[in-house]
Amino acid sequence: MARFALDCSRHTSDSWTEDVTAAERLGRPAERAVPGSRVGPCPDRGVVAPERSGMRRDDEAADAGALRAGLRHVYWIGGGSGAGKSTIARRLADRRGWHLYATDDVMADHARRTTPEDAPFLHKFLAMDMDERWVNRSPQTMLETFHWFRGEGFGLIVEDLLRLPREPCVVVEGFRLLPHLVKPLLAVPGHAVWLLPTPGFRQAAFRGRETPGEGFTWKTSDPERADRNLAERDRMFTNRVHEETSRLELRTVEVDTTMTEEDLAKQVTAAFEL
Repeated sequence: MARFALDCSRHTSDSWTEDVTAAERLGRPAERAVPGSRVGPCPDRGVVAPERSGMRRDDEAADAGALRAGLRHVYWIGGGSGAGKSTIARRLADRRGWHLYATDDVMADHARRTTPEDAPFLHKFLAMDMDERWVNRSPQTMLETFHWFRGEGFGLIVEDLLRLPREPCVVVEGFRLLPHLVKPLLAVPGHAVWLLPTPGFRQAAFRGRETPGEGFTWKTSDPERADRNLAERDRMFTNRVHEETSRLELRTVEVDTTMTEEDLAKQVTAAFEL
């Protein structure tokens, strides 16, 4: 069994769509969750990034050096779902007084800020019924067409982070932090780590959190098949993240059933060189 409570983020695969739908009925954007934080010391507090005032967004994106400098105070925790990303990010933010940015919390807002032109897979997903999303398609198709796995909306994460104060540091977490998208933003390679749960760890984590009859897969005509499809899709996603981090020489932590929360926190802290 997994030895600590985890961020079983399976629910975020679909429950955020309800926020989008409700907001659309009211004719307003979905509300964004903006976590509070205590100001704490940031290891790179002496580094001053270039001012962004007066810069056009296109110019800012083109200036990779300025963008990396503007995000130098950000620490990134990505990886597979059910790996403990939220648990460790909250712990790090609480203990160091940093700002926590959870990408799961802004999914509905980001969906509202996209168009079918710049996020075609997301808008196709929104138009599907529950069986189309989780029952009728193969796990491979689900993997290849899932909008967040394709990086849609990642630029909105960057926009949000650039709007935050540069003090205190920011820890951002979520499976949407794809290695090939994060690496070009790293002024310091050690500011990013990906958590990779073993199959046994992930199964134990979800068994401990699920309640029969609850969860979005129960809104399908075949919850058991939907759960199997989702588990296989997420297994393939974790393998893809593993391959990508290896190819890009980025830091990872394998999370298995023998690991405690304290163990994982120490490994992430060591990866960040804190």
